[in-house]
Amino acid sequence: MFYKNIYIAIVGLFVSIAFAACHQSDPPAVTIPEIKGDFAFSGYQWKYKNATNPVGPGPNRFSGTSDFAWVDSAGLLHLKIAKKNNFWTCSEIISTKTFGYGTYIMTCLSDVSTFNENAVFGFFTWDNYSFQTQGNSEIDVEFSKWGSASDTNLITYSAQPVWFSTPGPYAERTYHPKVATKYLKQPMTYMMRWTPDSVYWQSYEGVDYPGVNKVTQWTFDKTNIPRKKIEGNQTSNDIVIPAPSDSTNVRFNLWLLNGKAPSNGKEHEVIITNFKYQPL
Repeated sequence: MFYKNIYIAIVGLFVSIAFAACHQSDPPAVTIPEIKGDFAFSGYQWKYKNATNPVGPGPNRFSGTSDFAWVDSAGLLHLKIAKKNNFWTCSEIISTKTFGYGTYIMTCLSDVSTFNENAVFGFFTWDNYSFQTQGNSEIDVEFSKWGSASDTNLITYSAQPVWFSTPGPYAERTYHPKVATKYLKQPMTYMMRWTPDSVYWQSYEGVDYPGVNKVTQWTFDKTNIPRKKIEGNQTSNDIVIPAPSDSTNVRFNLWLLNGKAPSNGKEHEVIITNFKYQPL
């Protein structure tokens, strides 16, 4: 009996060892590093748009240097329109990380009420490869007088594709809220929430999201009719709410409408304090 018990114990030990040898622990989590850009801002990597000849939007020349887009010692992002080599030159930065459905938040510290009528500041999503099916996967918050010096409401929410002509055939895809100038002169926080069924925008007084004082809001949903994006000789499929794809990024830009110089001949600068993204 003694030897039988020893035998059972030895067999059990070998079974345990064999089981342990066959059992594999869970593989470690794989973290894919974000592609390194030209600089970091708000926890993300960004690269410059560089174009020595005029390209869209505008068309304009875009500087691919820190003279036109930079982060200061306080971590604030600056974008600039200025003359370079005797040409008016603009700025645009592009996230190296791709994004999808979720909430996009940024805070602008600048007084946008002082914009010249030809200046445009944009915060938007974009995809170089989704024109045909998704109209470049673009949703926007833009700040501009759109060529009208007397316009006092500079905020525009858009679900692409849109036409900004007046009257525009896709007018239902943009919203131009009436905003008291006192809000445009101070820091404001802007949010875009992008889902398969709707795009929802909010603007708050101050630097917090959600803030105490909601100044504007708008929702664009699937009850709207589909539209085509038309660009040059290209025409997209019908689109109601554009969807992101695997190559959709976030961009900030400061540019000139139709490539026209500021009518006051002055440089322009915008300061952004942060950017945040919350996935669905």
